[in-house]
Amino acid sequence: MENSLEKQNEMIMKLLHYFITEKNYNPIILQGAENEIWLENLASDYKIVRIVSNHIHNNEQLTFDIFKTKRVVKKIKKQTCSFNMNVLSIFMDLGENVHLENIKKKNLYFVNLEDEQDLGKYDFITKSFPDITKKLIMNEKGMQLYLKLTKDINVKNQKTNREVEDVFKEKNPIITRILIAFNIMIYLYMVLTGNGQSFMAKFAVFGPYIKFGQYYRLLTGAFIHANIFHLLFNCYALYIIGSQVESYLGKAKYTFIYLISAISSSLLSMLFAGGNYYSVGASGAIFGLMGALLYFGYYYRVYLGNVLKSQIIPLILINLIIGFVSPGIDNFGHIGGLIAGILSTYAVGVKYKTGIFEKTNGWILLIIYFAFLIYMAFSYAM
Repeated sequence: MENSLEKQNEMIMKLLHYFITEKNYNPIILQGAENEIWLENLASDYKIVRIVSNHIHNNEQLTFDIFKTKRVVKKIKKQTCSFNMNVLSIFMDLGENVHLENIKKKNLYFVNLEDEQDLGKYDFITKSFPDITKKLIMNEKGMQLYLKLTKDINVKNQKTNREVEDVFKEKNPIITRILIAFNIMIYLYMVLTGNGQSFMAKFAVFGPYIKFGQYYRLLTGAFIHANIFHLLFNCYALYIIGSQVESYLGKAKYTFIYLISAISSSLLSMLFAGGNYYSVGASGAIFGLMGALLYFGYYYRVYLGNVLKSQIIPLILINLIIGFVSPGIDNFGHIGGLIAGILSTYAVGVKYKTGIFEKTNGWILLIIYFAFLIYMAFSYAM
């Protein structure tokens, strides 16, 4: 019995080592979850992995275990704004009368592990984790093995903590302050010189003039404001939202996202507004920053899940609704900025979370989106 327990503990440590150090899973702290370890990686095929060392005597106990698992997973899905969530349960101590092959549950997958090589018997395991049986083979034994596994796991956890601290530590929002200052200076120039109307007529977003070669309007319109209230509202929103995006993504990515969102906002406004009115203001670019924050929050939803649900998504929806029901608001510009903000963040990537493959796909989508938008705006705008 003692040797069996020692072997089970050794397998659990090896599994923890594999999932944490090789597959970037993180432990989940759950109250009341005895004799089981929960790990999460929202970018994996199996977002949740459970390692269950509790003895399951019969199918009735297994049914109760499944019921508890589904209840916990439901809470995790709400906290992380996830929809489909595949869960892999690895049982270390099943009774002889328990038959996993008879259990069919959507998004729930079960493994009975008596020996490390048993994992190779499951096709769904080898498909998602093709190296798992190889990685569990180690030369160290006994205390040397435990020391190695513990050290590697601690090193990985420390690295993850440093990365999260690096991303979320408060940084000086220099670019945001420069953008705000630039908007204010342009407005002051318009007011103090008395050339507000002529300045707006020369630099605002206006489809017919853009089609005839005044392409600079696609960007300059984002730095002009119609009145003091328009300016103050946008500058306040830019400071609140922009400071966060600049801190999370970095100054270069932030600047790129802001400018690309402003241009996208102008193009969509040009397509739908045509020659009906001038379009001005930073709100399209600010919606782009909200899109960037939404994309960032999705990747860091373990830390921002509640903020994503209670603040970011409602803020976007409320402002879009206000734009549709209130006269004088260019909501198509807002939508153009929002789409470009999401796609441009996809292209530049989120630190420590997105790799070359994801960023390449992001650039492809961003280029296709702009090519289509430019074609539509210059071909079909009034």
